[in-house]
Amino acid sequence: MDKLSFIAMLLDFYGNLLTEKQRTIMSYHYEEDMSLSEISELMNISRQAVHDIIKRSEKILLDYEKELGLVDKFLKQRQKLIEIKNMLIKKQYKDLDEIIKMIDELIEA
Repeated sequence: MDKLSFIAMLLDFYGNLLTEKQRTIMSYHYEEDMSLSEISELMNISRQAVHDIIKRSEKILLDYEKELGLVDKFLKQRQKLIEIKNMLIKKQYKDLDEIIKMIDELIEA
């Protein structure tokens, strides 16, 4: 997953833990693809301030992920669901017990 997608996902999971200003600037930059200059003009702050807020906010989001691991857990569960779906589509299982076991593992995770 590229950095842009990963940070956008971190924002989805942990964005509400940032300050309103941090969240707004991160949203402008990562979700609306605005440049630092565009954000600085819109927010009436320097380009350097925007850069600093983005870097600080990225670190905060990465620290939350390091501690909580919600994005990693979500991605692993998503991958497991894709595997289950593909098994069902291709009928590549011995019996339903195999599928049920995989689903139980997801529920317990």
